[in-house]
Amino acid sequence: MENFALQSVSTTTSFSLHSPTSRLSLLHRSKPISQSLSFPSSLHFSRSTSLLQSTPPIPQSPFLSSRLSLFNPLFNPKLRQPFPMRTSASQSPDNQPVPPSPPPRQGAKPIPFLISIAIGLIVRFAVPKPVEVSAEAWQLLSIFLSTIAGLVLSPLPVGAWAFLGLTVTVVTKTLTFAAAFNAFTSEVIWLIVISFFFARGFVKTGLGDRIATYFVKWMGKSTLGLSYGLTISEALIAPAMPSTTARAGGVFLPIIKSLSLAADSKPNHPSSRKIGAYLIQSQFQCAGNSSALFLTAAAQNLLCLKLAEELGVQISSPWLTWAKFACAPAIIGILVTPAILYKLFPPETKDTPEAPAMAARKLEAMGPVTKNEWIMVGTMLIAVSLWIAGEALKIPSVVAAMIGLSILLTLGVLNWDDCLSEKSAWDTLAWFAVLVGMAGQLTSLGLVGWMSNCVAGLLKSLSLSWPAAFAILQASYFFVHYLFASQTGHVGALYSAFLAMHLAAKVPGVLAALALAYNTNLFGALTHYSSGQAAVYYGAGYVELPDVFKIGFVMALINGFIWTVVGCIWWKILGLY
Repeated sequence: MENFALQSVSTTTSFSLHSPTSRLSLLHRSKPISQSLSFPSSLHFSRSTSLLQSTPPIPQSPFLSSRLSLFNPLFNPKLRQPFPMRTSASQSPDNQPVPPSPPPRQGAKPIPFLISIAIGLIVRFAVPKPVEVSAEAWQLLSIFLSTIAGLVLSPLPVGAWAFLGLTVTVVTKTLTFAAAFNAFTSEVIWLIVISFFFARGFVKTGLGDRIATYFVKWMGKSTLGLSYGLTISEALIAPAMPSTTARAGGVFLPIIKSLSLAADSKPNHPSSRKIGAYLIQSQFQCAGNSSALFLTAAAQNLLCLKLAEELGVQISSPWLTWAKFACAPAIIGILVTPAILYKLFPPETKDTPEAPAMAARKLEAMGPVTKNEWIMVGTMLIAVSLWIAGEALKIPSVVAAMIGLSILLTLGVLNWDDCLSEKSAWDTLAWFAVLVGMAGQLTSLGLVGWMSNCVAGLLKSLSLSWPAAFAILQASYFFVHYLFASQTGHVGALYSAFLAMHLAAKVPGVLAALALAYNTNLFGALTHYSSGQAAVYYGAGYVELPDVFKIGFVMALINGFIWTVVGCIWWKILGLY
């Protein structure tokens, strides 16, 4: 989903291995553990309270505008202790001075900036305006295209570039101030913001880590079983932890790293293929189906339904409707993906008999479920129940989320500093609102309607039936994501236009809206830059870049087949078309 960074997730878990007798330290838990615990050879667990301190940045694509940092549990086998962290940028491990790194570039990157601006200027002044389109709509389109180009090329951070685009719409009097900022009051956008706070609660309390560790204990006797345990646990956590990036970096990657190191599978090393590369690929490819299973499993899902509503596609009882139509293809996708990758990208180590014992010891070290974890469980049960029954109770989804957040703040599971430091939430508020606002104004000004009529005329001239048009448009929407480094940016740029094309081709509205939304989750595993979780998993160092592209493309075809065959049969049974 996301191209935002994990810098806002402040608590994660990692396992440290290779210590014959170790003391376990759990920080930021509501019940401290004071006693020392002895572990057998090659086993030590530790909890890190920061994803940012003393950790190298993740290598990532230039398309990604955000920096991601992850806890790196590497150990020196000779010293039998963690590698010492460098305390100064000017000192090397052997105390020899090293040249200071150059300061980061300030301001916009010149070439991406000029290209992004040029695209808008060409559309505005060089491309003839169609007579059916108003001058105001055409000018807004040029600004919108420049904004989208900037999201892809990243001349500035996403939020900053979106703010520049918003400023231009007001300065040029394309939009009034009230119209430009209208989307900042959108219920859907605030629901997305609050979802980030819920994700922080899962990580801070350690509840997500505990749930995943239980599945490792129950299913971890083989590498394939480990994969199923991790993917099933993510599917269960997803509806209450609506950030794929937070799930990846805050819960599952630390566990996968620890299990891999226990099996002597190291990142950026030939041994990565023992189990690490397979577990990373399996978790990464299954995440799309987990996010597509529930409306609240990913932020972009909520945005899709908001944009569909603006085009007149109303979905009653959205949480239940989404899950009802997604359950069959998504669950089948989750169940078959680890097995398919076990054949396509097999691990060298097939059996992991030590993993359940490791998980059991970790759970013992974590102690009983803490008060804050129970509060987190109860709060999310309340929120999910209100999301399901909200329409009958006349409680909007955002109000249900506000109630949940208020409980967490009142009972001290989260504090206001946690919310203020959740930079991804506030950044998302800024640039989501700009994109949604511009897209909504383009619809209001008639531009989207004009584009859909043009497409309808083209499809009519080709004598395509609506099922054929549906297949072509869905495939085009999916594979154009190779040009995007953000699922939500893709939605803001193209969802409305593609949905309008579907409607013009006489595709049933709810079918078109939901299929595009489900696709938005599935293409998050195409490349190493296609989503926030993609950068997290690739940055772990277990998977080579050619393998990311190869497996991403193959699994895209397999997921497309599953959702086309199973999905269309299931949707026909349910009367969706």
